[in-house]
Amino acid sequence: MTPLKNSDVINKYDSYPSDIRVRLLELRELIYEVANDEESIGAIEETLKWNEPSYISKNGSTLRIDWKRSKPNQYSMYFNCKTRLVETFRELLSDRFQFEGNREIVFQKRYYI
Repeated sequence: MTPLKNSDVINKYDSYPSDIRVRLLELRELIYEVANDEESIGAIEETLKWNEPSYISKNGSTLRIDWKRSKPNQYSMYFNCKTRLVETFRELLSDRFQFEGNREIVFQKRYYI
């Protein structure tokens, strides 16, 4: 796992329910894996934007991930609404993911028995 370095981001992850924290950290790691595999993305800066963990590259769009108390059974990845990223994901993966507008992929919390 890519180490967390930013204390504000660490505190934000610590504020999530443990089951959600695990899922968000999985998304975080996926962001870093893709960035490491794709040289054109470049270095990722991890910070908080709108009080959400955010991942910024000089060569790409900012990604944010978060969970909201108002929707406790889901968490999301947010994209810049001026890009076609969500539209493209919707075209390719509409059978696998839920989408909100042109900026959000919604993931459902998984339950295990």
